[in-house]
Amino acid sequence: MKGLYVLAVTSLLISLLSLSGILFIYYQVNALNLTLAQDRERLRELHNAVLKLQDELRTLRSNVSQQSSQQQVTIYRNLTAPELVYEKVKDSVVLIKATTRVRTILGEYYASSQGSGFVYDSLGHIVTNYHVIEDAVEVEVFFPDRSSFKAEIVGSDPYADLAVLEIDPGNKTLKPLILGNSSSLRVGQPVIAIGNPYGFAASLTSGVISQLKRCIPSPEGRLIPNVIQFDAAVNPGSSGGPLLDYSGRIIGVTTAIYSETGEFAGIGFAIPSNTVAKVVRSIIETGRYQHPWIGIAGVDVNMEIARIMGLPEARGFLITEVAEGSPAEKAGLRAGTKRVSIRVDGRVREVKVGGDVILAVDEVEIFGIADLLAYLEEHKRPGDAITLSVYRNGEVVKVNLTLGAIPP
Repeated sequence: MKGLYVLAVTSLLISLLSLSGILFIYYQVNALNLTLAQDRERLRELHNAVLKLQDELRTLRSNVSQQSSQQQVTIYRNLTAPELVYEKVKDSVVLIKATTRVRTILGEYYASSQGSGFVYDSLGHIVTNYHVIEDAVEVEVFFPDRSSFKAEIVGSDPYADLAVLEIDPGNKTLKPLILGNSSSLRVGQPVIAIGNPYGFAASLTSGVISQLKRCIPSPEGRLIPNVIQFDAAVNPGSSGGPLLDYSGRIIGVTTAIYSETGEFAGIGFAIPSNTVAKVVRSIIETGRYQHPWIGIAGVDVNMEIARIMGLPEARGFLITEVAEGSPAEKAGLRAGTKRVSIRVDGRVREVKVGGDVILAVDEVEIFGIADLLAYLEEHKRPGDAITLSVYRNGEVVKVNLTLGAIPP
């Protein structure tokens, strides 16, 4: 009996111990859950605090950005495109002074002339007009910051009225201007001209492109094709300065004005940038540029010439002279022989009719000398072969010709 009692007591003690263990574990688990819950709440509070700080940071950044934008608007709100272009390019447009030696029956003296130019590259090359430095014995280049440099003439091209100078900039940092693509220009496009009219340095004028593909005479008398006509005011001293689009790229080099008084009358002309690119690169590399040459002279066909020669329409270029030893002579082109007095460009002049009339070059129609020169300058070089469509003795014939270079 006693053994059973002891066993029962032992079992009870074991049960009590098990129950207390279970209770201990239960309370421990509850305590752990409470701690975890408290930790989660604390983490939630920290997360919310971080989100709040992020929102405050975004707000701060937005305010700073808005203030910066407002400051930029305040700075630029009154600036138009010409002003922005001027600020961009003003340090690259220069004034050029050329000294020439003049000999007369009374003796010898020195004369001075002024023009404009611009920085072409960081090596010190300056581009201007040929007529600005023609016959110069000394050339000086002046920058807007009043620094000045002696310049050497690298080379020139009188047939395109372009010249390249070179200076030693020393410690001065040059800011070259960028040439644009003149083949993409449109009539009515706004333009900016910067130069030194009458010596007034770094003057800006603005206007629009009035017309394209004009032909004007060069200082040597040969026609320059593809010339840009514009109405931004330019005057003596502006020659050689850049004509720019509203992105600040050079689309031409100012070369001449149409005027009966010597002052600006609303029409200016500029050598197109595509011509400038070819000619200047060649001058820097070789000292000169070779233009394609046929060796003919003549007159554009008008209605009176067409009537006299029995042409089906008033277009083409009538050959009146063929240079001796020229590509034209070698190809068998024929000049006119019969002299008649006709009205050409508003005045009566004597013209030799009966010669070949050029109607096309490489199947491209020719309406006059401007079209012929434009095609040759844009697409051909000396040594290239061309095919001319020529009206001769009542029919159209093909004449093959190899281009030469304009003789010095």
